[in-house]
Amino acid sequence: MLTTPERNQEPMWFVIIRLLRWHKPEGRLILMIPALWAVFLAASGKPPLPLVGVIVLGTLATSAAGCVVNDLWDRNIDPQVERTRDRPIASRTLSVKVGIVVAIVAMACAAVLAFYLNALSFWLCVAAVPVILLYPGAKRVFPVPQLVLSIAWGFGVLISWSAVTHNLSLPTWLLWGATVLWTLGFDTIYAMSDREDDRRIGVNSSALFFGDFAPVAIGIFLAGTIFLLGWLGLVIHLRSTFWISLVIATVAWVWQYTRLRQQNLPNSAYGDMFRQNVWIGFLVLAGMIAGSL
Repeated sequence: MLTTPERNQEPMWFVIIRLLRWHKPEGRLILMIPALWAVFLAASGKPPLPLVGVIVLGTLATSAAGCVVNDLWDRNIDPQVERTRDRPIASRTLSVKVGIVVAIVAMACAAVLAFYLNALSFWLCVAAVPVILLYPGAKRVFPVPQLVLSIAWGFGVLISWSAVTHNLSLPTWLLWGATVLWTLGFDTIYAMSDREDDRRIGVNSSALFFGDFAPVAIGIFLAGTIFLLGWLGLVIHLRSTFWISLVIATVAWVWQYTRLRQQNLPNSAYGDMFRQNVWIGFLVLAGMIAGSL
């Protein structure tokens, strides 16, 4: 853990990088994956490169804004949690005013990119904003705040798909459902590392809500993800490479479920499984692209 003097010696640019979580790319990548699933599937594997660029930059800007807003909401909670106490606002390395400015800049960047999109996609971006802003507060009043996060994640699918097709169809909603369930699964895994701190502080999480049944709940979420992705593959006639990737992903998720059922896992194991889902998501993306061509 960094000491206060060491934190004060960090260059400002790196403190901002830490605030945006860009030094931990797995969280940014895992948000980007469903959006990329959508844009490549909607375009039959060949989306316009400028649109892909907008989607990538848009997810980076949006996730950055979401991270800062989360830290502003949790500035008095994060210092009490082992995993988050070194965050720049929690550790008072950055002031609240600086955090607000950074959040506004990130949201402004996302807004500029949204103007590149068609009308439906643009208004879906607008609809996503309150969900993103309110998610950090959900853990104070809603027993399963990860569901709110999952819905926020799902907007990436709706925005990206409609950016290609100008509409939302059955395949869109199948992919949206798969994304929501996948997010519920991997973020509940992530939340399991914070259970003791969350219980002590009095904030909600899906890991606390499901308690001893959390591994079973995660297994159900991941099984639902597999089912909806398979249904999607049938509806849009994806080729064998997609099915191969889905089988490999299924094996990986079954392995995670089996491990979660073990007793006394170290907290680091939950972070490891969260990061594994980034690679699983990219594997499925590769299968989707190859299976669409």
